[in-house]
Amino acid sequence: MAYWLMKSEPDELSITGLETLGQARWDGVRNYQARNFLRAMAVGDEFFFYHSSCPQPGIAGIGKIIEAAYPDPTALEPDSPYFDAKASAEKNPWSAITVAHVKTFPKVLSLGDLKQQTALAEMPLVQKGSRLSVMAVTPEQWAAILHLL
Repeated sequence: MAYWLMKSEPDELSITGLETLGQARWDGVRNYQARNFLRAMAVGDEFFFYHSSCPQPGIAGIGKIIEAAYPDPTALEPDSPYFDAKASAEKNPWSAITVAHVKTFPKVLSLGDLKQQTALAEMPLVQKGSRLSVMAVTPEQWAAILHLL
């Protein structure tokens, strides 16, 4: 099993929203490196659910991959903010996955708190200039973050 971190703006999908839904499609990723990480995910992999672009950014819970990467249908929907005019049903460069809720944390682990952890110094999330919305997490980083709860 591999570990990941995925960012979502809470007004689009939050950890409590995923908890309510039980499962959801994770779509709209429009960065090739992040898309490649989506394609590397396997059913059963777990991820930290990170709230971004909000007053309290940080890790809010855990989710699990329940369906591996498939073509992102939002790329073909003209009314979607993720529409890609260059994409077609035959050649869609973007991927989506289906995720399920595992756990909502009692408190959000803030980015500031994460940056203070020496065990996380190499994690892209805490490094200056890192804005990737999907990233790999090492087993050691995963354990260090869970230890903060």
